[in-house]
Amino acid sequence: MAAMGRLEGKIAIVTGAAAGIGRGIAELFAAEGAALVMTDIDETQGRRAADELRGRRGDRVLFIPHDVASEEGWHVVIDGTLARFGRLDILVNNAGIQISRPLEEISLAEWRRMFQVNAEGPFLGTRMAIVAMKATGGGSIVNISSTFAMVADGLNAHYCASKAALRHFTKAAALYCADRGYNIRVNSVHPGVIRTPMVEREIADVTAARGLASDRTVREEWTQLCPLGLGEPQDIAYGVIYLASDEARYVTGAELVIDGGHIIR
Repeated sequence: MAAMGRLEGKIAIVTGAAAGIGRGIAELFAAEGAALVMTDIDETQGRRAADELRGRRGDRVLFIPHDVASEEGWHVVIDGTLARFGRLDILVNNAGIQISRPLEEISLAEWRRMFQVNAEGPFLGTRMAIVAMKATGGGSIVNISSTFAMVADGLNAHYCASKAALRHFTKAAALYCADRGYNIRVNSVHPGVIRTPMVEREIADVTAARGLASDRTVREEWTQLCPLGLGEPQDIAYGVIYLASDEARYVTGAELVIDGGHIIR
């Protein structure tokens, strides 16, 4: 993909960048000219993904192992970004987990872990990014939520709740920054069912939970959730590029739904 330069000169952090939507975002960011810090809890896959991008972008790509639920880990990522590149312009809070489970079977530990990763992680990142961004004139924070923040699913009560929390947190953070004149925009993106390793694991888990020999039925059900079928990581990445770029300078507290029609089903 030829560089278009929509993020030329920008410094960006993308969490959960080893695979799936995060990797799609990282690849497009690099193609559009951004210097990139990729983070992920999967160090092996994360370093491999960063090495592949580094082959095209050289020393403009950095990987940092990162559990987004760790406050200390966030200090390492933000400090490492500033030490390497001198500033932070864009943060994409993409890292997330999903574990399909009947409501009655969700343990308190599972509920808490879902919120630690999907809600507390973006809170920690946003809080620290604001400090870094306002020191250099502003920036853009993009939180990857879900259509399940807007519509419910009986096998994903904890996931729905955590993504709904992120949805509303985004608006509160956007208002906070705007009221103080920080020139920091905060928006959320709401993907539908995207063809990622996490979705593949969920299809396998649901298949196993039903005692099915094949995932064919479950896969067909998930595909039919969205009238346009399953999406690809790049479909989400193009929306994130817009919100991260100066093209969206008048957009904050907004929800960008990219779901193939999921919420209108």
